[in-house]
Amino acid sequence: MRPRLLIGLLAACLGLGSCTTPLLPPKSGTFAYITTQLGSTVVVLDTATNMVIDTVTVEASPRGVAVTPDGSRVYVGNHDSNTVSVLDTATNTVIATTPVGAAPQGVAIGGSHLYVTNFLGDTVSVIDTTTNTVTDTIPVGSGPVGVVVHPNRPRVYVTNFGSTAVSSTVSVITTVTNRVIATIQVGNGPNGIAISPDGAQLYVANTDGSTVSVVNTSTNQVTATIPVGQSPRALAVHPNGSWAYVTNLDTATVSVIDTAIPEVVATIPVEERPQGVEVHPDGSRVYVANRDSNTVSVIDTASNMVIATVKVKGGPNAFGQFIGTRP
Repeated sequence: MRPRLLIGLLAACLGLGSCTTPLLPPKSGTFAYITTQLGSTVVVLDTATNMVIDTVTVEASPRGVAVTPDGSRVYVGNHDSNTVSVLDTATNTVIATTPVGAAPQGVAIGGSHLYVTNFLGDTVSVIDTTTNTVTDTIPVGSGPVGVVVHPNRPRVYVTNFGSTAVSSTVSVITTVTNRVIATIQVGNGPNGIAISPDGAQLYVANTDGSTVSVVNTSTNQVTATIPVGQSPRALAVHPNGSWAYVTNLDTATVSVIDTAIPEVVATIPVEERPQGVEVHPDGSRVYVANRDSNTVSVIDTASNMVIATVKVKGGPNAFGQFIGTRP
């Protein structure tokens, strides 16, 4: 059900004084779920129209977000409440709240499990998504932030922000035993992390180093270090694997990396303090959450230009994989 139809139905209901048909969100389509860390909400954006169609209240200071492959559920890490909210996308309502460790940041889905980084707990909580309960807690490095699951191997990768260059690492977890099996030294202050569609390369945004580390997942070795803008925060990889997009907090830009070279080939101005970034599943657009300007920038991937700016109140963050499709 599209916004015009909703307005018409609402007007009809008001005229009649009652309404037996529920005002439900659209049943199918591709949607962006934008966490707002000051508003403690998830704003639902219909990517077909770039219009806000719903706002869902969660718990305090939501940051990380992940959508299930079938688009039926959204998981949100609430940093200040030490919880994860579970949203049903058919109704855009919270159906469960799961306690996790201290200051959850990133969330990522792998099969029937959700992996949650606990920034102040130096751990990763493993949630069984069939029961929405924590089944394991994995010690990692100092200040875990970003998390990503390998597309075809039993591996999870976690960035440890650390307090020194030595503690700036990526933990490699095997999902067979839920234990760290390797630690990779990257640039200073690793934050966001993304993986290529084939799982061959990791991309790590080093906030304090203003670089992106490229890691070969077969060898767990850094193969390239790419200068980007100041204080890179998050990354997303194009579905064809050819491009990586990096938000730069302090320069209010997005760096576009040609992954074949690899180096920055374009820099796109957005708005203040860009945080989360995600590519539309069809590869045509990139969505960027700009925290301090309370907007979402929509970038056309063919021209690398901003083609729309959507107002979103409450300090949009959207750290993670925040776009999903409901068939």
